[in-house]
Amino acid sequence: MNIIETAINGVLIIEPRVFGDERGFFMETWNEIAFQDAGIDTAFVQDNHSRSQKGVLRGLHFQNPGPQGKLVRVTNGAVFDVAVDLRESSSTFGKWVGVELSAENKRMFWVPEGFAHGFLTLSDDTDFLYKCTAPYAPQSEHTLAWDDPAVGIDWPVQNLDPIISAKDAKGLALADVKVFP
Repeated sequence: MNIIETAINGVLIIEPRVFGDERGFFMETWNEIAFQDAGIDTAFVQDNHSRSQKGVLRGLHFQNPGPQGKLVRVTNGAVFDVAVDLRESSSTFGKWVGVELSAENKRMFWVPEGFAHGFLTLSDDTDFLYKCTAPYAPQSEHTLAWDDPAVGIDWPVQNLDPIISAKDAKGLALADVKVFP
């Protein structure tokens, strides 16, 4: 696999080796030893799968306490996936990095603990899968506002009017969320 470092330390884009022929393709989406060699030495405790229509924005979510690291990928459709650094001691605190994940490019995105995470669907019937390092704990979940100008995410859609949940519509500004040390 090809590991691509991003502008934020610890956040990685992963391009798996894909073996294809006239029958289709094969790829490993998780191999503990290979990922340990790439610096992702973690245990996953929960897998999640969501399906969304074009224009849905989910996030930017994080848990504190009980942060989750997430290894994410798309098996149908496409998303613009975003991680925002909420580690107050980090030199990139409040900065974001984004990547397009799609069924076509087969890329994965590693979002370590200490980050808010979310995505915007770019096509209908997008299936988004993620492996988590901690179980979902609704009492610890928080939402960073997807449109906080202090973060300044450059979503790849003109005149963005996303479809968001009532919970996500109440996302807080970076200055108001419970950050990590």
